[in-house]
Amino acid sequence: MYQSHRDEEYAGEAYYGEGSVYVSPLTRTKRRMIIAVASLVALLVGGVAVDRIAAARAESRTAEAFQDGMGTADRPSVHVRGFPVLNQLAAGSLDHVDLTAHDIPADGSTRPLPVTRLTVGMDGLKTSGSADEAHADSVTATAFLSYADVSSALGVRVSQGDESGRVDATAGLPLVGDVTVSASVSAAGGNRIAFTDVRAEQGELLPPLKSLLDKALDEPVPLQNVPEGLRLRSVTTTEDGIDARFTGRSVTFHPDSSSA
Repeated sequence: MYQSHRDEEYAGEAYYGEGSVYVSPLTRTKRRMIIAVASLVALLVGGVAVDRIAAARAESRTAEAFQDGMGTADRPSVHVRGFPVLNQLAAGSLDHVDLTAHDIPADGSTRPLPVTRLTVGMDGLKTSGSADEAHADSVTATAFLSYADVSSALGVRVSQGDESGRVDATAGLPLVGDVTVSASVSAAGGNRIAFTDVRAEQGELLPPLKSLLDKALDEPVPLQNVPEGLRLRSVTTTEDGIDARFTGRSVTFHPDSSSA
């Protein structure tokens, strides 16, 4: 029987009537390809989910170790960088971990100065079998000290100075009035912040006020509540407070690990 060219063109294809779209049934090869792709996608999604669970557990353990070691009221936020995390855990070391903690309480009885916010970047973080300890090969950190906290520690009102790297310190007494001086802020040995090059800015520097300012500014202020092993490298002044930058190698976070 004679078969038209149109019949030959659509032979073996599904036909749904005049004006309908002709749809070729999936070949066995195409079906296998679709199944393989779907299986691969499912495997990847499942792998990502498992890796994210592992990362979350590592983040939780690190936050717990830091909270126990530094005595923060709230658990810090922690983010493990890199993928896959499972491979890093298998190797026993996390490539890079970022941590942010707030309101680290003051440590020590001599002019204790709390840390308003501490941001930490840790390379080569290893966790021990104990959840309350973590060790990092190298660390960079910035401790932000609000002027309100600095003022409470020094006993005078501290604010941003007119020049970069300087602060204003104001002391006042009833019946005497206020006096403001400007001081340069710098890093001193032993993780301390020094106030030097003091200049009178406003008001009369009467003996009682001079005594208050000398007591506040003559001796460097120790930062006793940063992890042991960190060393103060520089300080800068900002609109809201002082940024103290630290670096360290082979730093361990554990209970009572704050520097003296």
